[in-house]
Amino acid sequence: QVQLVESGGGLVQAGGSLRLSCAASRVTFSRLAMGWFRQAPGKEREFVARISRSGDITTYGDSVKGRFTTSRDNAKNTVSLQMNSLKPEDTAVYYCAADRGFAGTNFKDYDYWGQGTQVTVSS
Repeated sequence: QVQLVESGGGLVQAGGSLRLSCAASRVTFSRLAMGWFRQAPGKEREFVARISRSGDITTYGDSVKGRFTTSRDNAKNTVSLQMNSLKPEDTAVYYCAADRGFAGTNFKDYDYWGQGTQVTVSS
């Protein structure tokens, strides 16, 4: 079983930045494609970003392109999400997820999930 733990969430003013981190308890972390999703109250779960097993391919949701960047360090079994130019609309619980297979933009494709970390952006 893969366990994922997110950290780095908090309260930030609009225009500010936060960096989220996800740690995986698996020595074969490099075999997992990783993704980030978020969910705001009353909203559906939204795709944020994904990164391939080697880290050479990344994909971002339209709402965060140009502002968010995901990267991974397979030696440390971690993946990060750098969030810049934050907007109140970014307020949500952010989840780290892992996929043993291909990993796409649909949350149903992912096999493992973290507990989530709250990100609140004030105006």
